[in-house]
Amino acid sequence: MKTYQLWNVNFLNQILDTMAEGLFTLDDQGVITSWNRSMEKISGYLAQQAVGNTCRLIQCSRCFGQTCPADINKCGVIQHGKTEAKECFIRHKDGYDIPVIKNARLARDENGQILGIVETITDLTELKQIKKSAEEAQRKLKKAYRLGNIIGKSIVMQAVFDAIRSAANSRATVLIQGESGTGKELVAGAIHYNGNNDSGPLITVNCSALSETLLESELFGHVKGAFTGAHRDRKGRFEEADGGTIFLDEIGELTPYMQIKLLRVIQEREIERVGESKKRKIDIRIMAATHKNLYELTQQGTFREDLFYRLKVFPIHVPPLRERREDIPLLVSHFIKKGNKRENKQIKGVETQGMKRLMEHPWPGNIRELENAIEHAFVICNSNHIQLADLPVEVRENHAYPQTGFELTRPVQTGSYGTQNQVKLTKQDLLILLEECHWNKAEVGRRIQKSRTSVWKYMKKWNIPLQKL
Repeated sequence: MKTYQLWNVNFLNQILDTMAEGLFTLDDQGVITSWNRSMEKISGYLAQQAVGNTCRLIQCSRCFGQTCPADINKCGVIQHGKTEAKECFIRHKDGYDIPVIKNARLARDENGQILGIVETITDLTELKQIKKSAEEAQRKLKKAYRLGNIIGKSIVMQAVFDAIRSAANSRATVLIQGESGTGKELVAGAIHYNGNNDSGPLITVNCSALSETLLESELFGHVKGAFTGAHRDRKGRFEEADGGTIFLDEIGELTPYMQIKLLRVIQEREIERVGESKKRKIDIRIMAATHKNLYELTQQGTFREDLFYRLKVFPIHVPPLRERREDIPLLVSHFIKKGNKRENKQIKGVETQGMKRLMEHPWPGNIRELENAIEHAFVICNSNHIQLADLPVEVRENHAYPQTGFELTRPVQTGSYGTQNQVKLTKQDLLILLEECHWNKAEVGRRIQKSRTSVWKYMKKWNIPLQKL
């Protein structure tokens, strides 16, 4: 009988030593009685070093959140009968922590008397390393495919990312060029917030949104009594941007007078508020953006050549979406995630025909138009995938620009970012288009391949009311 029991114990020990998990046992006094080979490998302690010690040897970070008690009867395993398998750390013999899953259970005989405790240890080191590698790969992927809120994996966008990183660590004046809807303001934000001076303010001013007088006051500020309605002194945007960055959007819309004023700011780095002669020093980095070809404007005499060269110290060209079609799936995925969060939906993607049409569309409105198309699809979509029928009609039918009463004339170069047909538009043509599009300025813009802002400017120029009378 004794020989059988001895053989049984030896066989059991061999089984325990083949386990990938670490396993050790404690007696009813909390003293280690066995220690398998996996525990030797995980902890660094040999069995002869561990047996006879208490489990404090491995300094587990769990133990119910308490230090290991000197009295075994106060041990959590004794009190609760078992512990749930949870992640924690044990201390290696060489002094470093090892991530593990630890489980413990109380063993009793047939009379309910405590025989001891059985504990298992699963080493998570390799799993943690794999997880860390995967997270690092994902981080690098995100870094490669996006910068701030700008998304793209195409070669042309990688060039933009490189330019942003270079500009971010410089105080040089930056000129961002690109068609409407390409994300020029996002580029400006990425330059500012990835730079060494990101703690300073980023102040944005749209130069086309205000008249010359209002823009001057907005940029330079004014003193009390400078003009009717100036009831108190007011800082301008240049002063607000002190220590940071000012972003002048639609810089091509500046009047000759404002061009001279801006040129002085760039040269002298000082301003005068409207209504006073006191000069105020400012420490700012200037960024400007335009969808126009400033070089052509200088040749036509509508934009100062000296200001143009002051602005284009570091030019960045943002490509139109039609020149970076491989980025469309990434952008669509991003907009779907935004839409799901906003609309509380679970749309997973775009079905094949719909994606094919998205890839083929010329996108004259660029990324802004693509985002609007996905938002439109979210309103209609009743399944977990956007269908071709859910897309806007101009995308779905792929003929966004039907001929109306006006003539599409010669192709014209629109700067360093591609060519497109320019529309020779008259007031009568615009009125016809407005009627056909039910006075939807965005739809008119799509038909003539111009932005909604351009349509609004035409209406203002020809004194056409913004709404149908």
